[in-house]
Amino acid sequence: MKRFALMAGIAGLVVTPIAAQDMSAPDYPETREGDVVETIFGEEIADPFRWLEDDVRNNPEVAAWVEAQNELTDAYLEELPARGWFQERISELYNFERFGIPVARGDRYFYTGNSGLQNQSPLYYRDGLTGEPQLLIDPNEWADDGATALAGWVPSPDGSKLLYSVQDGGSDWRIVRVLDVETGEQIGGDVRWVKFSGLSWVGEEGFIYSRFPEPGEGEDFQALNLDQSVYFHDLGTDQSEDQLVFATPDAPEQNNFAGTSDDGRWMVIQSSTGTDSRYEVRLVDLEARDEHGWRVLPLVEGFDYSWSMIGNVGSTLYFTTNADAPLYRIVSIDMDAPQDGWTVIVPERDQPIAGASMVGDNLIVEYLEDASSSAYVMTLDGELVREIEFAGLGTAGGFGGSADSTETFYSFGSFNRPNTIYRYDVASGESTIFAQPEVDFDPDDFVVEQRFYESRDGTRVPMFIVRRADIAESGEAVPTLLYGYGGFDISLTPGFSVARLAWMEAGGAFALANIRGGGEYGRAWHDGGRRANKQNVFDDFIAAGEFLISEGITPEDGLAIQGGSNGGLLVGAVANQRPDLFAAGNAAVGVMDMLRFDQWTAGRYWVDDYGYPDREEDWRILRAYSPLHNIQPDTDYPALLVTTADTDDRVVPGHSFKYTAALQAENLGERPQLIRIETRAGHGSGKPTDKAIEEAADVSAFLAYWTGLNPQD
Repeated sequence: MKRFALMAGIAGLVVTPIAAQDMSAPDYPETREGDVVETIFGEEIADPFRWLEDDVRNNPEVAAWVEAQNELTDAYLEELPARGWFQERISELYNFERFGIPVARGDRYFYTGNSGLQNQSPLYYRDGLTGEPQLLIDPNEWADDGATALAGWVPSPDGSKLLYSVQDGGSDWRIVRVLDVETGEQIGGDVRWVKFSGLSWVGEEGFIYSRFPEPGEGEDFQALNLDQSVYFHDLGTDQSEDQLVFATPDAPEQNNFAGTSDDGRWMVIQSSTGTDSRYEVRLVDLEARDEHGWRVLPLVEGFDYSWSMIGNVGSTLYFTTNADAPLYRIVSIDMDAPQDGWTVIVPERDQPIAGASMVGDNLIVEYLEDASSSAYVMTLDGELVREIEFAGLGTAGGFGGSADSTETFYSFGSFNRPNTIYRYDVASGESTIFAQPEVDFDPDDFVVEQRFYESRDGTRVPMFIVRRADIAESGEAVPTLLYGYGGFDISLTPGFSVARLAWMEAGGAFALANIRGGGEYGRAWHDGGRRANKQNVFDDFIAAGEFLISEGITPEDGLAIQGGSNGGLLVGAVANQRPDLFAAGNAAVGVMDMLRFDQWTAGRYWVDDYGYPDREEDWRILRAYSPLHNIQPDTDYPALLVTTADTDDRVVPGHSFKYTAALQAENLGERPQLIRIETRAGHGSGKPTDKAIEEAADVSAFLAYWTGLNPQD
C-alpha cells in the first residue's frame, strides 16, 4: 500500500511522535514474596510467588494483585504514542464480511458468517446451494459482553437437527445442546463437563461425546483433567441417563475420543496418553449394536503411532498413519477379513501428509511443502487424478465430504489474503468461489517470500517474510515482528491476521519462523525440538532473529518477538538466553513454570513434549530453560508485555502471574516488564471481536514503541 493511501480513513488522528514520550519502566506494584523453598534432586528451588497460582476467583489477595497490575498496565498502554492509530486501523481492517467453510447435510448447507465487527459469528443455513441464508444461531445474543461463543457444531445426517457446543468466557469446558433446525427449538436439556471432545451423530437418534467427571467446587479451572470417558446421549433424555460406551478407569490419564463414519456404520475410538499423536484404536460396529450393545473391538494396540480414520466404503476403512512412515501414508483394512492386514493405498513421499478426506470415489490428500499447502485428488486405489491449483504460498483447509459426495468446500488464504471459500467439483476439477471477502487494502501491495537460514547446529530452517512491496523493493531495514511456536507437532503455515497487516501497513515487516518442534517436516522435525532436544527450538528462533538483522530486514534495535502458549514459553526462554538480541516481546498465555506445569488442568498431557518434572533427567533439562527460573538479574532486558486471561484453563494464568512478578522483582534495565490480564477470556478461542481488537492494539503499540515503528514516519 502506498504511503498516502495508508493514511486514508484515519484523517484527523494525531499521533504523538515517539521521541516526545518517556515510556521507561514504571514503579511496579509491590508483590508479596513468600518463603516456599523446596529441595528437588539436591537443588534448593525458591518459589516466592507460589501464592499467585491460586484461582483469582477464590483468593482475594490474587484478585487484588491482578487489579493493581491491570491498573498500571492500562495506564501505561493508554499513553503509548501509536495506541490510537492501531486501535482505529485494526478496527477498520477487521470490518469485512467473512464466512466459514460450508457443511452439507441432506439438502442443506450450514456455515458461519460475520458481517465484520460482530463479536461472535452466527450460524446460517441454506436450503440448496443457492437458497436464501437463514439465521439459525446468533451467539451474540447469549451474553452482554460477547464472551459466550458457538464452538463445535455438527448437523445431523439428514440436516434436520444441529448438535452444537457453547463456550463461555474462553474456557475449554463446553455445554452441548441439540437444536431442531425447522423450529429453532432446543431438543432436550444441556450436556455438561465436556472438554477436548468430538461430537458425532449416531443416526438421527443421539450422539456420542467425551466428558470428564464433574470437578469439585471451585476447581473448575485448575483441577487436573483425568478419567475422560465416551458416552452416548439419547435425544430427549437427561444426561444422567447417558450410556457409558468406553472408559479406562485403570488408566485415568488416558484420553478417549470417539467419532463415527460418514455412513453411520462404524464408531472409531482413539485413545492416547498425552499430546503426541500416538493412538490405540477401537471400533464399534453400530449395525450390530442392537444385538451386542456397545461392543468395543480392538483394532490397533499400543501407543506407538498416529492413526486417523479418513472414511470407509462398507467394511473397508481408510486411515492416515505414520506407522513405518514418519511423513505419513494412507492405508486401508477390510473388517470382513481383518486377518489380511493393512493395504498401502498412498505410500509415503518426501512431504508430510497434512490431512486427507474421502469425497465420492476419490481421496483428497493435503501435503505440506515447505510449510505451504498443496492438495491432490486420487482414486481410492491411490492413483493420481489431478492437483488442485492454489494461488501461491498459502494455506488450504476443509475438503470435507463423504463417499456419496460429488462436491467439497475448502478455504485458501495467505499472510496478505483472508480466506476465500471455494466449492470444488470433484468430477470436473473446477473450483468456483462460494464466498470472497471484500477488504480495505490491496493484497498486491504486500510481498510474501520464503527464505531459509541455518540454525546453530547447521539445520536448514524455513522462514516466511512479509512486507509492503515498496519496502521490500527498497531493501530498507524496518522494525520486524518475529513469530514462532516450535512444539507439539503443530505446523505454522501462511495465514491472515489483521494485527499483522496493520503492523506492515505502519511500515514494519512480519516474519514467521518454522522452527523445530513443529510438524512442518514430519516426525523428525517434531522430535528435533522436544524433551532433550528442546534447546534446538530456542536456537532456531535466536538464529532467525540474527538472520533478519544480518540480511538487513530489520535494524539491530528493531526486532520484536511474539508467541502464544508454547510460543509464550519460547519468548520467555529466548529473552533469558539472548536479552541483547530483542528490543521487545509479547509472551502470550505462556507455559512459564516448567517445574510445575503438570499440576493443573491439561498440563499433565504436555509431558510428551516437555518430559516429566518428577524424573531427574527431565527435570534438569526443564530447569535449564524454564522462563521463571532463569531470569538474569542486573541485565538489560527487552521490553516485555505478558498477556493472559483469568479464565484460561489450558495454561492457567498462574504461569504468567508468577513469571511477571519474578521479572518485576529484578533490576532488568530501563525497559518495562508488564502484564495485561483479560477478564472473561481464556486461552484464545471464543474471544469476542472487541476484546481481540483491544488486545491487538495494545500489543502492537507496545512493540511498535520499543522497536521504533511509527505509523506516521
